[in-house]
Amino acid sequence: MEIVMKKILIVQGGGRPKGNTAQLVQAFAEGAKDAGHTVETVSLLKQEVKGCLGCNACRYGKPCIQKDSFNEMVPRILEADLIVFASPLYFWTVSSKIKAFIERFYCIAQEDPNPPLGRYEKYPVKDSALLMTSADNFFWTFEQAASYYQFAVVNYIGFHDRGMLLAGGCGDTNGKPQIQQTDWLEKAYAFGKKIYEE
Repeated sequence: MEIVMKKILIVQGGGRPKGNTAQLVQAFAEGAKDAGHTVETVSLLKQEVKGCLGCNACRYGKPCIQKDSFNEMVPRILEADLIVFASPLYFWTVSSKIKAFIERFYCIAQEDPNPPLGRYEKYPVKDSALLMTSADNFFWTFEQAASYYQFAVVNYIGFHDRGMLLAGGCGDTNGKPQIQQTDWLEKAYAFGKKIYEE
């Protein structure tokens, strides 16, 4: 089976530099690279991206007026085939860093005179995936985060979902990362390796 090589952009939004989410991202990236894909990881711990101001100065085809790292990221977003959103679970949803990053997609929207139901404009067509970690692992642990991803990224922006890896039970939030004691890193590697296998 032939796999078409893809450009993958992983956006890590929060967590500790060597924490559970960082390790999950690294395992996924290794799997994707071993499948032959090009992978770039951007850490929002190092790159500041502020939330959208709703000022509409960016309408349509203009850059965001805010002076942070997002405008530098736009070419990478546009070049990528797959954007992977990676976040620890904070207060039952994605981190504020990932939320801010998604909000700023507003400035890459294009006018659509006849948008489909529920949209106002059109966005570049991309694939997407969600990687998350949490200490808890209840049946409802990721419900809000998965719902936000589905509604904002898939339903509204219109990205094509390639899957979610929701790694619960990664250890006490007050202690050291414990994801190594689970099978989530192996699952993340396999997810990355098979992300484009049909």
